[in-house]
Amino acid sequence: MGGKDIRTPNIDRLARDGAILDSLYVQPVCSPTRAALMTGRYATHTGVYTIVRPHATWGLPLAERTLANALKDAGYATAITGKWHLGEFEPAYLPTARGFDHHYGHYFGMIDYDTHMRGKELDWYRDGKLLKEAGYSTELIANEACRMITGKEKGKPLFLYVPFNGVHSPLMAPEKYLAPYGSLRGPRQKLAGMLSAVDEAIGQIVSALEKSGQRENTLIIFSSDNGGQKPGENTPLRGFKASIWEGGVRACGLVNWPGKIAGGAHIKEPMHTVDWYPTLVKLAGGSLEQKTPLDGRDVWPMLTQGAPSPHEAILSVQSPTTAALRMGDWKLLMNASNRGSEEADESAPNVKGHGAAKTDRFELYNLATDIGETTNLAAKEPERVTTMRAKLAELLKGAVTPGQLNHEAEATVPPKKANAKR
Repeated sequence: MGGKDIRTPNIDRLARDGAILDSLYVQPVCSPTRAALMTGRYATHTGVYTIVRPHATWGLPLAERTLANALKDAGYATAITGKWHLGEFEPAYLPTARGFDHHYGHYFGMIDYDTHMRGKELDWYRDGKLLKEAGYSTELIANEACRMITGKEKGKPLFLYVPFNGVHSPLMAPEKYLAPYGSLRGPRQKLAGMLSAVDEAIGQIVSALEKSGQRENTLIIFSSDNGGQKPGENTPLRGFKASIWEGGVRACGLVNWPGKIAGGAHIKEPMHTVDWYPTLVKLAGGSLEQKTPLDGRDVWPMLTQGAPSPHEAILSVQSPTTAALRMGDWKLLMNASNRGSEEADESAPNVKGHGAAKTDRFELYNLATDIGETTNLAAKEPERVTTMRAKLAELLKGAVTPGQLNHEAEATVPPKKANAKR
């Protein structure tokens, strides 16, 4: 995406041989993006607007069908190596109860990369059982992913989800990854080392696919789960993680599949992470018949045939009263704020939603000419603002409140015994 001072040769190679997604939208923070990926549904329908914290009595609602459920139904083996972050307070919320045959890694963010401790608690598991082992987590996650690839049952397709905790805080990297970046200082050097470790890990995963003869039949998707936070740089985008500015919700992303996706392409048409669910399930020959309606759309024609985006509008939502809407080159923001966007992390207060604003504040930007969102055109484009406000209101109509679906479910079923392993 233009960065020069941190080297990522393996990710760059995938991008060069595949297609770069110039307008891939995610959520402002991690858990909501993961929920959108797993369900194909916006936070307005799942209630996952914010970070699921340790021992929180909520998670991805159990009524949701996950991408792992759908692909498993289509005959896939399913595995996750890395961070789950969608609930663990009861066994029913764990990844192995949500369609994954196997999970290795951690449930939350902000773990120590070497000890895998989060505060005073160990957060490292294999299939729901605490696992105490040494090693830099990025390397361990990659090793497990490679093991899943090389040990895959012949004739059975595999859905492998590898959500690294790198490059999330705390900023930690072994000296061997820091050494090449002696010209950088402090947090920026640590970030560079962490990203180099992730890049090396991705190279190992691609190599495992190649050595096992599976590379030509594998679609690889790479994406961040929110915009970068300092010491990351989102130039020329405005804002950072935890904001609805482009710097908070436009992700670095690529797709790569030899012979299926043309190399060297830049796909400028907008899409959202909710689109992966219907796209992948359809590619896998699975069924999209389900109780919960999808917000995502099949973007395969857009990725492979130059088709336009299947979306009239794309929603970025931080709460039921803080949201952004992209329609074509235009973006409307409602009650946007820089509060917390530069230094957002999981130690910040858990915002449950802002409540109804007395007077909603709207801003309008033309991303084709002002990708940095510097010039508010709302006063000059009143008709466009009116049209986009109506569409935004339509998409926000009936939006569930944070955690609402979990609480409704709890009211209708007997209480379960807490997870004793915690």
